[in-house]
Amino acid sequence: MIWDALRRIVTEDDPQGRSSVLIDGKAAKILAVEEGGLAEIWTAALGAGILAGEDALAEQDVRLEPQPGAVKVRWFTVPAEDDGATAEEREIKASFGFAACGASAARVDTTRHPMMHKTDTLDVIILVKGSVDLLLDEGEATSLKPGDVVIQRATNHAWVNRGDETAVLVAVLINAASG
Repeated sequence: MIWDALRRIVTEDDPQGRSSVLIDGKAAKILAVEEGGLAEIWTAALGAGILAGEDALAEQDVRLEPQPGAVKVRWFTVPAEDDGATAEEREIKASFGFAACGASAARVDTTRHPMMHKTDTLDVIILVKGSVDLLLDEGEATSLKPGDVVIQRATNHAWVNRGDETAVLVAVLINAASG
């Protein structure tokens, strides 16, 4: 399965100030149904504490957005669209997925696609494998290829995979809310 191939390596300084590997392994937590989902890599509070701390993700539920004043790094996957699914089936799947990561309220306008959502984050999204389209409220979808980077600035959007393989992306999410 796709989740088995993802590896995270996290470094640290030991008490003598020497660099070493803190973590070399799989995602801290995965929230997925088959090929689609989120796999947590790292989270930290912004500011002076950004370099402090251990791997706290294993103790936390997977949430779409980082906490206010925090950054989150994750992989996410977008499976190929199921052309045989009805509009109702797509809506049920999208509703379930957003509810599972505590983000039902992020679905502010799903007129163009059931996966449309808006978060209060600045996101840096990198397509690693496959192909995906960025769908916004206006204009044509923007097609991405591996290596493309999107700076997603708290706008309503969806990731749509019209290809035949699951797309793999890396996201760095910075919560823009005050808190």
